[in-house]
Amino acid sequence: MGETSKKVKVDRKGGFLDWVERVGNKLPHPAAIFVILIFAIIIISDLCARAGVSVQFNMVDKTNGGTKLTDIKAVSLLTADGIRYMFTSAVNNFTSFAPLGTVLVAMLGVGLAEETGLIQAVLRKAVLSTPKSLVTVIVVLLGVMSNIASDAGYVVLIPLGAIVFLGFGRHPIAGLAAAFAGVSGGFSANLLIGTTDPLLGGITTEAARLIDASYKVAPTANYYFMVASTFLITAIGTFVTEKIVEPRLGKYDKAPTENATELSAEEKKGLKSAGIAFAIFMIVLLALVVPYNGILRDPKTHEIIGHTPFMDGIVPIIALFFFIPGVAYGIASGKIKNNKDVANSVGKSMGKMGGYLVLVFVASQFVAYFGKTNLGTILAAKGAKFLNSTGLTGIPLVLLFTILTAFINLFMGSASAKWAIMAPVFVPMFMAIGFSPEFTQATFRVGDSCTNIITPLMAYFALIVTFAEKYDEDAGIGTLISTMLPYSMLFLLGWSILLIIWYSAGIPLGPNAPIHIPIP
Repeated sequence: MGETSKKVKVDRKGGFLDWVERVGNKLPHPAAIFVILIFAIIIISDLCARAGVSVQFNMVDKTNGGTKLTDIKAVSLLTADGIRYMFTSAVNNFTSFAPLGTVLVAMLGVGLAEETGLIQAVLRKAVLSTPKSLVTVIVVLLGVMSNIASDAGYVVLIPLGAIVFLGFGRHPIAGLAAAFAGVSGGFSANLLIGTTDPLLGGITTEAARLIDASYKVAPTANYYFMVASTFLITAIGTFVTEKIVEPRLGKYDKAPTENATELSAEEKKGLKSAGIAFAIFMIVLLALVVPYNGILRDPKTHEIIGHTPFMDGIVPIIALFFFIPGVAYGIASGKIKNNKDVANSVGKSMGKMGGYLVLVFVASQFVAYFGKTNLGTILAAKGAKFLNSTGLTGIPLVLLFTILTAFINLFMGSASAKWAIMAPVFVPMFMAIGFSPEFTQATFRVGDSCTNIITPLMAYFALIVTFAEKYDEDAGIGTLISTMLPYSMLFLLGWSILLIIWYSAGIPLGPNAPIHIPIP
Protein backbone atom coordinates (compact mmCIF):
# COMPACT_ATOMS: atom_id res chain seq x y z
CA MET A 1 0.00 0.00 0.00
CA GLY A 2 3.02 2.29 0.21
CA GLU A 3 4.60 4.24 3.05
CA THR A 4 1.85 6.32 4.57
CA SER A 5 4.38 8.43 6.42
CA LYS A 6 5.90 9.75 3.23
CA LYS A 7 5.20 13.43 2.72
CA VAL A 8 2.86 14.32 -0.12
CA LYS A 9 4.44 16.78 -2.53
CA VAL A 10 2.12 19.51 -3.75
CA ASP A 11 2.94 21.42 -6.90
CA ARG A 12 1.56 24.91 -6.27
CA LYS A 13 1.51 27.12 -9.35
CA GLY A 14 -1.31 29.44 -8.36
CA GLY A 15 -3.66 28.05 -11.00
CA PHE A 16 -7.38 27.39 -10.89
CA LEU A 17 -7.06 23.97 -9.24
CA ASP A 18 -4.93 25.45 -6.44
CA TRP A 19 -7.60 28.11 -5.93
CA VAL A 20 -10.22 25.36 -5.71
CA GLU A 21 -8.10 23.56 -3.12
CA ARG A 22 -7.58 26.67 -0.97
CA VAL A 23 -11.24 27.62 -1.04
CA GLY A 24 -12.40 24.05 -0.46
CA ASN A 25 -10.13 23.56 2.55
CA LYS A 26 -11.79 26.55 4.21
CA LEU A 27 -15.26 25.00 3.98
CA PRO A 28 -16.56 23.54 7.25
CA HIS A 29 -17.64 19.93 7.68
CA PRO A 30 -20.86 19.03 5.79
CA ALA A 31 -22.69 18.61 9.10
CA ALA A 32 -21.59 22.10 10.11
CA ILE A 33 -22.78 23.41 6.74
CA PHE A 34 -26.25 22.03 7.48
CA VAL A 35 -26.25 23.68 10.90
CA ILE A 36 -25.43 27.00 9.23
CA LEU A 37 -28.18 26.42 6.68
CA ILE A 38 -30.67 25.60 9.45
CA PHE A 39 -30.01 28.94 11.15
CA ALA A 40 -30.23 30.64 7.76
CA ILE A 41 -33.60 28.99 7.08
CA ILE A 42 -34.91 30.11 10.47
CA ILE A 43 -33.94 33.72 9.85
CA ILE A 44 -34.96 33.81 6.18
CA SER A 45 -38.34 32.23 6.97
CA ASP A 46 -39.10 35.00 9.46
CA LEU A 47 -38.03 37.74 7.05
CA CYS A 48 -40.08 36.23 4.21
CA ALA A 49 -43.14 35.78 6.44
CA ARG A 50 -42.92 39.39 7.62
CA ALA A 51 -42.59 40.55 3.99
CA GLY A 52 -45.67 38.55 3.01
CA VAL A 53 -43.83 36.39 0.46
CA SER A 54 -46.23 33.97 -1.22
CA VAL A 55 -47.00 32.28 -4.51
CA GLN A 56 -49.98 30.68 -6.19
CA PHE A 57 -49.18 27.20 -7.35
CA ASN A 58 -51.00 24.11 -8.59
CA MET A 59 -50.64 21.38 -5.96
CA VAL A 60 -51.76 17.77 -6.14
CA ASP A 61 -55.15 17.37 -4.45
CA LYS A 62 -54.93 14.02 -2.65
CA THR A 63 -58.46 14.29 -1.27
CA ASN A 64 -60.43 14.96 -4.42
CA GLY A 65 -57.88 14.03 -7.08
CA GLY A 66 -56.36 16.26 -9.74
CA THR A 67 -54.80 19.57 -8.77
CA LYS A 68 -55.96 22.72 -7.08
CA LEU A 69 -54.65 26.28 -7.11
CA THR A 70 -53.14 26.94 -3.70
CA ASP A 71 -51.92 30.17 -2.18
CA ILE A 72 -48.66 29.24 -0.50
CA LYS A 73 -47.25 31.64 2.08
CA ALA A 74 -43.90 31.66 3.83
CA VAL A 75 -44.11 30.35 7.41
CA SER A 76 -41.82 31.77 10.09
CA LEU A 77 -39.97 29.49 12.48
CA LEU A 78 -39.36 32.35 14.91
CA THR A 79 -42.96 32.46 16.09
CA ALA A 80 -44.18 30.60 19.17
CA ASP A 81 -45.64 27.86 16.95
CA GLY A 82 -42.43 27.66 14.94
CA ILE A 83 -40.22 27.29 18.01
CA ARG A 84 -42.53 24.62 19.45
CA TYR A 85 -42.36 22.79 16.11
CA MET A 86 -38.55 22.75 16.09
CA PHE A 87 -38.40 21.20 19.57
CA THR A 88 -41.22 18.70 19.20
CA SER A 89 -40.43 17.49 15.66
CA ALA A 90 -36.66 16.91 15.98
CA VAL A 91 -36.83 13.20 16.80
CA ASN A 92 -39.52 12.45 14.23
CA ASN A 93 -37.67 14.43 11.56
CA PHE A 94 -34.65 12.21 12.17
CA THR A 95 -36.33 8.81 12.44
CA SER A 96 -38.70 9.40 9.50
CA PHE A 97 -35.98 10.68 7.17
CA ALA A 98 -36.20 8.29 4.22
CA PRO A 99 -32.46 7.63 3.65
CA LEU A 100 -31.82 6.65 7.28
CA GLY A 101 -33.50 3.25 7.45
CA THR A 102 -32.76 2.22 3.88
CA VAL A 103 -29.02 2.80 4.12
CA LEU A 104 -28.64 1.26 7.58
CA VAL A 105 -30.58 -1.87 6.60
CA ALA A 106 -28.61 -2.31 3.37
CA MET A 107 -25.34 -1.84 5.28
CA LEU A 108 -26.22 -4.75 7.57
CA GLY A 109 -25.43 -7.03 4.64
CA VAL A 110 -22.84 -5.00 2.71
CA GLY A 111 -20.90 -4.24 5.89
CA LEU A 112 -20.73 -7.89 6.90
CA ALA A 113 -19.52 -8.92 3.44
CA GLU A 114 -16.82 -6.28 3.66
CA GLU A 115 -15.75 -7.13 7.22
CA THR A 116 -15.41 -10.86 6.47
CA GLY A 117 -13.32 -10.10 3.38
CA LEU A 118 -15.80 -11.45 0.80
CA ILE A 119 -15.96 -8.29 -1.30
CA GLN A 120 -12.19 -7.91 -1.34
CA ALA A 121 -11.71 -11.57 -2.29
CA VAL A 122 -14.22 -11.33 -5.14
CA LEU A 123 -12.49 -8.23 -6.50
CA ARG A 124 -9.06 -9.89 -6.34
CA LYS A 125 -10.32 -13.10 -7.91
CA ALA A 126 -11.93 -11.25 -10.80
CA VAL A 127 -8.91 -9.04 -11.50
CA LEU A 128 -6.29 -11.78 -11.13
CA SER A 129 -8.21 -14.09 -13.50
CA THR A 130 -8.36 -11.52 -16.29
CA PRO A 131 -6.62 -12.14 -19.68
CA LYS A 132 -3.97 -9.53 -20.56
CA SER A 133 -6.00 -8.08 -23.44
CA LEU A 134 -8.92 -7.38 -21.13
CA VAL A 135 -7.00 -6.06 -18.12
CA THR A 136 -7.96 -2.41 -18.59
CA VAL A 137 -11.60 -3.17 -19.32
CA ILE A 138 -12.00 -5.40 -16.29
CA VAL A 139 -10.15 -3.04 -13.92
CA VAL A 140 -12.38 -0.11 -14.91
CA LEU A 141 -15.54 -2.25 -14.86
CA LEU A 142 -14.80 -3.69 -11.44
CA GLY A 143 -14.05 -0.17 -10.24
CA VAL A 144 -17.52 0.91 -11.31
CA MET A 145 -19.10 -2.18 -9.77
CA SER A 146 -17.25 -1.71 -6.48
CA ASN A 147 -19.29 1.35 -5.55
CA ILE A 148 -21.72 -1.11 -3.95
CA ALA A 149 -19.20 -0.90 -1.10
CA SER A 150 -17.08 2.05 -2.11
CA ASP A 151 -14.49 1.74 0.67
CA ALA A 152 -13.57 -1.71 -0.60
CA GLY A 153 -12.98 -0.29 -4.05
CA TYR A 154 -10.78 2.53 -2.81
CA VAL A 155 -8.61 0.54 -0.43
CA VAL A 156 -8.46 -2.77 -2.34
CA LEU A 157 -9.12 -2.38 -6.05
CA ILE A 158 -7.14 0.83 -6.71
CA PRO A 159 -3.79 -0.43 -5.36
CA LEU A 160 -4.54 -3.85 -6.86
CA GLY A 161 -5.06 -2.21 -10.27
CA ALA A 162 -1.52 -0.81 -10.03
CA ILE A 163 -0.10 -4.20 -9.03
CA VAL A 164 -1.87 -6.01 -11.88
CA PHE A 165 -0.62 -3.50 -14.49
CA LEU A 166 2.90 -3.80 -13.09
CA GLY A 167 2.67 -7.58 -13.28
CA PHE A 168 1.83 -7.32 -16.98
CA GLY A 169 4.79 -4.99 -17.58
CA ARG A 170 2.60 -1.88 -17.88
CA HIS A 171 2.85 1.39 -15.99
CA PRO A 172 1.39 0.85 -12.50
CA ILE A 173 0.08 4.41 -12.20
CA ALA A 174 -1.99 3.79 -15.34
CA GLY A 175 -3.56 0.80 -13.57
CA LEU A 176 -4.12 2.91 -10.48
CA ALA A 177 -5.74 5.64 -12.60
CA ALA A 178 -7.99 3.15 -14.43
CA ALA A 179 -9.26 1.71 -11.15
CA PHE A 180 -9.67 5.16 -9.58
CA ALA A 181 -11.62 6.35 -12.62
CA GLY A 182 -14.03 3.44 -12.29
CA VAL A 183 -14.39 3.50 -8.50
CA SER A 184 -14.87 7.25 -8.11
CA GLY A 185 -15.49 8.80 -11.53
CA GLY A 186 -18.13 6.18 -12.33
CA PHE A 187 -19.48 6.20 -8.79
CA SER A 188 -23.20 6.31 -9.67
CA ALA A 189 -23.13 3.68 -12.43
CA ASN A 190 -23.60 -0.02 -11.68
CA LEU A 191 -25.16 -3.24 -12.91
CA LEU A 192 -26.60 -3.85 -9.45
CA ILE A 193 -28.68 -1.85 -7.01
CA GLY A 194 -26.37 -0.65 -4.26
CA THR A 195 -26.59 1.51 -1.15
CA THR A 196 -26.29 4.73 -3.19
CA ASP A 197 -29.61 4.08 -4.94
CA PRO A 198 -31.85 3.95 -1.85
CA LEU A 199 -29.83 6.75 -0.26
CA LEU A 200 -30.38 9.23 -3.10
CA GLY A 201 -33.87 7.88 -3.78
CA GLY A 202 -34.84 8.56 -0.18
CA ILE A 203 -33.62 12.15 -0.35
CA THR A 204 -35.40 12.64 -3.69
CA THR A 205 -38.59 11.24 -2.17
CA GLU A 206 -38.47 13.77 0.65
CA ALA A 207 -37.95 16.61 -1.84
CA ALA A 208 -40.69 15.41 -4.21
CA ARG A 209 -43.16 15.33 -1.33
CA LEU A 210 -42.89 19.10 -1.07
CA ILE A 211 -45.11 19.01 -4.17
CA ASP A 212 -46.81 15.60 -3.99
CA ALA A 213 -47.11 14.20 -0.46
CA SER A 214 -47.49 10.61 -1.71
CA TYR A 215 -44.64 10.56 -4.24
CA LYS A 216 -42.09 7.79 -3.77
CA VAL A 217 -38.82 7.34 -5.63
CA ALA A 218 -37.81 3.67 -5.64
CA PRO A 219 -34.20 2.46 -5.28
CA THR A 220 -34.54 1.20 -8.88
CA ALA A 221 -35.53 4.67 -10.18
CA ASN A 222 -32.39 5.09 -12.31
CA TYR A 223 -31.55 1.41 -12.86
CA TYR A 224 -31.88 1.21 -16.67
CA PHE A 225 -29.89 4.40 -17.15
CA MET A 226 -27.16 3.36 -14.72
CA VAL A 227 -26.78 -0.06 -16.37
CA ALA A 228 -26.20 1.65 -19.72
CA SER A 229 -23.90 4.15 -17.98
CA THR A 230 -21.77 1.28 -16.66
CA PHE A 231 -20.84 0.18 -20.17
CA LEU A 232 -20.30 3.80 -21.27
CA ILE A 233 -17.98 4.62 -18.37
CA THR A 234 -16.09 1.35 -18.87
CA ALA A 235 -15.58 2.12 -22.57
CA ILE A 236 -14.48 5.73 -21.96
CA GLY A 237 -12.24 4.71 -19.06
CA THR A 238 -10.56 2.06 -21.16
CA PHE A 239 -10.03 4.47 -24.07
CA VAL A 240 -8.54 7.20 -21.87
CA THR A 241 -6.24 4.74 -20.08
CA GLU A 242 -4.84 3.13 -23.22
CA LYS A 243 -4.84 6.08 -25.63
CA ILE A 244 -4.13 9.09 -23.40
CA VAL A 245 -2.90 8.30 -19.89
CA GLU A 246 -0.56 5.36 -20.49
CA PRO A 247 1.19 6.91 -23.54
CA ARG A 248 1.67 10.13 -21.55
CA LEU A 249 3.20 8.24 -18.62
CA GLY A 250 5.60 6.41 -20.90
CA LYS A 251 7.37 3.12 -20.18
CA TYR A 252 7.85 2.13 -16.57
CA ASP A 253 11.46 0.96 -16.48
CA LYS A 254 11.64 -0.27 -12.91
CA ALA A 255 11.56 -4.03 -12.49
CA PRO A 256 8.45 -5.40 -10.73
CA THR A 257 9.12 -5.75 -7.01
CA GLU A 258 5.90 -7.53 -6.09
CA ASN A 259 3.47 -9.98 -7.58
CA ALA A 260 -0.28 -10.11 -7.52
CA THR A 261 -0.53 -13.04 -5.14
CA GLU A 262 -3.03 -15.81 -5.63
CA LEU A 263 -5.89 -16.24 -3.21
CA SER A 264 -5.06 -18.27 -0.14
CA ALA A 265 -6.58 -21.72 0.40
CA GLU A 266 -8.89 -20.24 3.05
CA GLU A 267 -10.05 -17.52 0.66
CA LYS A 268 -10.71 -20.03 -2.12
CA LYS A 269 -12.69 -22.20 0.27
CA GLY A 270 -14.61 -19.14 1.42
CA LEU A 271 -15.47 -18.09 -2.13
CA LYS A 272 -16.72 -21.58 -2.93
CA SER A 273 -18.99 -21.60 0.10
CA ALA A 274 -20.17 -18.05 -0.65
CA GLY A 275 -21.03 -19.10 -4.20
CA ILE A 276 -23.10 -22.03 -2.96
CA ALA A 277 -24.90 -19.83 -0.42
CA PHE A 278 -25.54 -17.18 -3.08
CA ALA A 279 -27.00 -19.80 -5.45
CA ILE A 280 -29.33 -21.09 -2.72
CA PHE A 281 -30.40 -17.54 -1.89
CA MET A 282 -31.16 -16.78 -5.56
CA ILE A 283 -33.17 -20.01 -5.93
CA VAL A 284 -35.29 -19.07 -2.91
CA LEU A 285 -35.70 -15.49 -4.17
CA LEU A 286 -36.73 -16.66 -7.64
CA ALA A 287 -39.23 -19.06 -6.07
CA LEU A 288 -40.80 -16.08 -4.31
CA VAL A 289 -40.89 -13.91 -7.43
CA VAL A 290 -41.10 -15.96 -10.63
CA PRO A 291 -44.33 -17.97 -10.12
CA TYR A 292 -47.53 -16.13 -11.10
CA ASN A 293 -48.75 -16.37 -7.51
CA GLY A 294 -45.32 -15.68 -6.04
CA ILE A 295 -45.37 -14.35 -2.49
CA LEU A 296 -43.37 -11.24 -3.40
CA ARG A 297 -45.64 -10.34 -6.34
CA ASP A 298 -48.58 -8.00 -5.89
CA PRO A 299 -51.33 -10.21 -4.38
CA LYS A 300 -54.01 -8.61 -6.56
CA THR A 301 -52.35 -7.75 -9.88
CA HIS A 302 -49.52 -10.34 -9.64
CA GLU A 303 -47.08 -7.74 -10.96
CA ILE A 304 -43.41 -7.68 -9.97
CA ILE A 305 -42.54 -4.06 -10.79
CA GLY A 306 -44.24 -1.12 -9.10
CA HIS A 307 -45.44 -0.83 -5.53
CA THR A 308 -45.17 -4.57 -4.99
CA PRO A 309 -43.78 -6.56 -2.05
CA PHE A 310 -40.68 -7.29 -4.15
CA MET A 311 -39.95 -3.66 -4.98
CA ASP A 312 -40.94 -2.35 -1.56
CA GLY A 313 -38.69 -5.00 -0.02
CA ILE A 314 -35.71 -4.35 -2.27
CA VAL A 315 -33.60 -2.90 0.57
CA PRO A 316 -33.72 -5.99 2.84
CA ILE A 317 -33.21 -8.10 -0.30
CA ILE A 318 -30.02 -6.14 -1.02
CA ALA A 319 -28.93 -6.72 2.58
CA LEU A 320 -29.52 -10.48 2.32
CA PHE A 321 -27.80 -10.51 -1.11
CA PHE A 322 -24.56 -9.68 0.72
CA PHE A 323 -25.28 -11.00 4.22
CA ILE A 324 -25.88 -14.66 3.36
CA PRO A 325 -22.79 -15.15 1.14
CA GLY A 326 -20.81 -13.01 3.62
CA VAL A 327 -21.65 -15.36 6.49
CA ALA A 328 -20.86 -18.42 4.37
CA TYR A 329 -17.53 -16.94 3.31
CA GLY A 330 -16.65 -16.00 6.88
CA ILE A 331 -17.39 -19.48 8.23
CA ALA A 332 -15.48 -21.31 5.49
CA SER A 333 -12.48 -18.97 5.61
CA GLY A 334 -12.28 -19.04 9.39
CA LYS A 335 -13.19 -15.39 9.86
CA ILE A 336 -16.45 -16.39 11.59
CA LYS A 337 -16.37 -19.06 14.29
CA ASN A 338 -19.67 -18.43 16.05
CA ASN A 339 -22.70 -16.17 16.12
CA LYS A 340 -20.81 -13.62 18.23
CA ASP A 341 -18.39 -13.10 15.35
CA VAL A 342 -21.32 -12.38 13.04
CA ALA A 343 -22.79 -9.84 15.44
CA ASN A 344 -19.37 -8.26 16.06
CA SER A 345 -18.65 -7.98 12.34
CA VAL A 346 -21.98 -6.32 11.66
CA GLY A 347 -21.50 -4.07 14.67
CA LYS A 348 -18.03 -3.07 13.50
CA SER A 349 -19.31 -2.14 10.05
CA MET A 350 -22.25 -0.23 11.51
CA GLY A 351 -19.86 1.57 13.86
CA LYS A 352 -18.39 3.26 10.79
CA MET A 353 -21.79 4.87 10.16
CA GLY A 354 -21.45 7.29 13.09
CA GLY A 355 -20.49 10.20 10.88
CA TYR A 356 -23.37 9.39 8.56
CA LEU A 357 -25.84 9.46 11.45
CA VAL A 358 -24.62 12.88 12.52
CA LEU A 359 -24.99 14.13 8.95
CA VAL A 360 -28.46 12.60 8.61
CA PHE A 361 -29.68 14.21 11.83
CA VAL A 362 -28.85 17.76 10.79
CA ALA A 363 -29.82 17.12 7.14
CA SER A 364 -33.22 15.78 8.21
CA GLN A 365 -33.87 18.92 10.26
CA PHE A 366 -32.88 21.12 7.31
CA VAL A 367 -35.18 19.28 4.90
CA ALA A 368 -38.05 19.33 7.40
CA TYR A 369 -37.63 23.06 8.05
CA PHE A 370 -37.41 23.72 4.34
CA GLY A 371 -40.78 22.05 3.91
CA LYS A 372 -42.41 23.55 7.01
CA THR A 373 -41.53 27.11 6.02
CA ASN A 374 -42.79 26.55 2.45
CA LEU A 375 -39.57 28.15 1.20
CA GLY A 376 -38.79 25.12 -0.96
CA THR A 377 -42.19 25.22 -2.64
CA ILE A 378 -42.03 28.99 -3.10
CA LEU A 379 -38.53 28.77 -4.60
CA ALA A 380 -39.63 25.92 -6.85
CA ALA A 381 -42.69 27.79 -8.07
CA LYS A 382 -40.87 31.04 -8.67
CA GLY A 383 -37.88 29.24 -10.19
CA ALA A 384 -40.10 27.26 -12.54
CA LYS A 385 -41.93 30.40 -13.59
CA PHE A 386 -38.60 32.09 -14.22
CA LEU A 387 -37.32 29.17 -16.28
CA ASN A 388 -40.54 29.11 -18.26
CA SER A 389 -40.37 32.85 -18.88
CA THR A 390 -36.80 32.58 -20.21
CA GLY A 391 -37.56 29.52 -22.32
CA LEU A 392 -34.68 27.64 -20.68
CA THR A 393 -36.05 24.11 -20.72
CA GLY A 394 -35.20 20.77 -22.24
CA ILE A 395 -31.60 20.02 -23.16
CA PRO A 396 -30.10 23.43 -22.20
CA LEU A 397 -31.63 23.12 -18.73
CA VAL A 398 -30.38 19.54 -18.34
CA LEU A 399 -26.84 20.50 -19.37
CA LEU A 400 -26.78 23.56 -17.11
CA PHE A 401 -27.88 21.54 -14.09
CA THR A 402 -25.31 18.81 -14.85
CA ILE A 403 -22.47 21.34 -15.09
CA LEU A 404 -23.62 23.13 -11.92
CA THR A 405 -23.59 19.85 -9.99
CA ALA A 406 -20.13 18.93 -11.32
CA PHE A 407 -18.80 22.34 -10.24
CA ILE A 408 -20.30 22.15 -6.74
CA ASN A 409 -18.78 18.68 -6.40
CA LEU A 410 -15.31 20.23 -6.58
CA PHE A 411 -15.96 21.86 -3.23
CA MET A 412 -18.26 19.40 -1.47
CA GLY A 413 -17.48 15.72 -1.92
CA SER A 414 -20.36 14.03 -0.12
CA ALA A 415 -23.06 13.08 -2.65
CA SER A 416 -25.71 12.71 0.04
CA ALA A 417 -24.85 16.05 1.63
CA LYS A 418 -25.00 17.87 -1.72
CA TRP A 419 -28.23 16.20 -2.76
CA ALA A 420 -29.86 16.88 0.59
CA ILE A 421 -29.17 20.57 -0.02
CA MET A 422 -29.98 20.66 -3.73
CA ALA A 423 -32.93 18.26 -3.94
CA PRO A 424 -35.46 20.34 -1.98
CA VAL A 425 -34.91 23.17 -4.46
CA PHE A 426 -34.37 21.47 -7.79
CA VAL A 427 -36.67 18.43 -7.56
CA PRO A 428 -39.83 20.50 -6.97
CA MET A 429 -38.63 23.12 -9.46
CA PHE A 430 -38.15 20.52 -12.19
CA MET A 431 -41.44 18.81 -11.28
CA ALA A 432 -43.16 22.13 -11.89
CA ILE A 433 -41.99 22.12 -15.52
CA GLY A 434 -42.75 18.45 -16.13
CA PHE A 435 -39.50 16.62 -15.28
CA SER A 436 -39.86 13.60 -13.01
CA PRO A 437 -37.90 13.48 -9.72
CA GLU A 438 -36.22 10.34 -11.08
CA PHE A 439 -34.85 12.30 -14.06
CA THR A 440 -33.65 15.17 -11.87
CA GLN A 441 -31.88 12.63 -9.68
CA ALA A 442 -30.24 10.94 -12.69
CA THR A 443 -29.02 14.32 -13.96
CA PHE A 444 -27.54 15.08 -10.54
CA ARG A 445 -25.77 11.70 -10.45
CA VAL A 446 -24.04 12.37 -13.75
CA GLY A 447 -22.61 15.70 -12.61
CA ASP A 448 -21.83 14.44 -9.12
CA SER A 449 -19.64 11.54 -10.30
CA CYS A 450 -17.47 13.05 -13.00
CA THR A 451 -15.41 15.48 -10.92
CA ASN A 452 -14.77 13.19 -7.93
CA ILE A 453 -11.40 12.20 -9.36
CA ILE A 454 -9.95 15.71 -9.78
CA THR A 455 -10.79 17.38 -6.49
CA PRO A 456 -8.36 17.21 -3.55
CA LEU A 457 -11.40 17.55 -1.29
CA MET A 458 -12.56 14.02 -2.09
CA ALA A 459 -12.11 11.96 1.09
CA TYR A 460 -9.80 9.36 -0.49
CA PHE A 461 -7.77 11.70 -2.69
CA ALA A 462 -4.77 11.89 -0.34
CA LEU A 463 -4.81 8.10 -0.02
CA ILE A 464 -4.63 7.71 -3.80
CA VAL A 465 -1.69 10.14 -3.90
CA THR A 466 0.07 7.91 -1.37
CA PHE A 467 -0.56 4.86 -3.58
CA ALA A 468 0.95 6.74 -6.54
CA GLU A 469 4.03 7.74 -4.52
CA LYS A 470 4.88 4.07 -4.15
CA TYR A 471 5.69 3.92 -7.86
CA ASP A 472 6.82 7.53 -8.38
CA GLU A 473 8.34 9.28 -5.37
CA ASP A 474 7.84 12.66 -7.07
CA ALA A 475 4.09 12.10 -7.49
CA GLY A 476 1.87 14.59 -5.74
CA ILE A 477 -1.58 16.11 -5.94
CA GLY A 478 -0.72 17.86 -9.20
CA THR A 479 0.40 14.55 -10.69
CA LEU A 480 -2.85 12.84 -9.82
CA ILE A 481 -5.05 15.71 -10.99
CA SER A 482 -3.27 15.96 -14.34
CA THR A 483 -3.55 12.18 -14.77
CA MET A 484 -7.25 12.06 -13.92
CA LEU A 485 -8.36 15.23 -15.72
CA PRO A 486 -8.85 13.50 -19.12
CA TYR A 487 -11.12 10.93 -17.46
CA SER A 488 -13.15 13.65 -15.78
CA MET A 489 -13.62 15.71 -18.93
CA LEU A 490 -14.56 12.78 -21.18
CA PHE A 491 -16.81 11.23 -18.54
CA LEU A 492 -18.72 14.51 -18.27
CA LEU A 493 -18.93 14.88 -22.04
CA GLY A 494 -19.87 11.27 -22.81
CA TRP A 495 -22.28 10.89 -19.91
CA SER A 496 -24.03 14.17 -20.79
CA ILE A 497 -24.46 12.98 -24.38
CA LEU A 498 -25.97 9.71 -23.13
CA LEU A 499 -28.32 11.68 -20.88
CA ILE A 500 -29.42 13.88 -23.80
CA ILE A 501 -30.00 10.82 -26.01
CA TRP A 502 -32.00 9.18 -23.22
CA TYR A 503 -34.03 12.35 -22.74
CA SER A 504 -34.64 12.83 -26.46
CA ALA A 505 -35.77 9.22 -26.90
CA GLY A 506 -37.99 9.34 -23.81
CA ILE A 507 -36.61 6.04 -22.50
CA PRO A 508 -37.70 5.17 -18.93
CA LEU A 509 -34.89 5.62 -16.42
CA GLY A 510 -35.95 2.54 -14.48
CA PRO A 511 -39.05 0.49 -13.70
CA ASN A 512 -42.01 2.87 -13.55
CA ALA A 513 -39.61 5.81 -13.73
CA PRO A 514 -40.48 8.05 -16.70
CA ILE A 515 -38.60 11.17 -17.69
CA HIS A 516 -41.69 13.36 -17.83
CA ILE A 517 -44.63 13.73 -15.46
CA PRO A 518 -47.79 15.83 -15.76
CA ILE A 519 -47.15 19.41 -14.72
CA PRO A 520 -48.81 20.01 -11.33
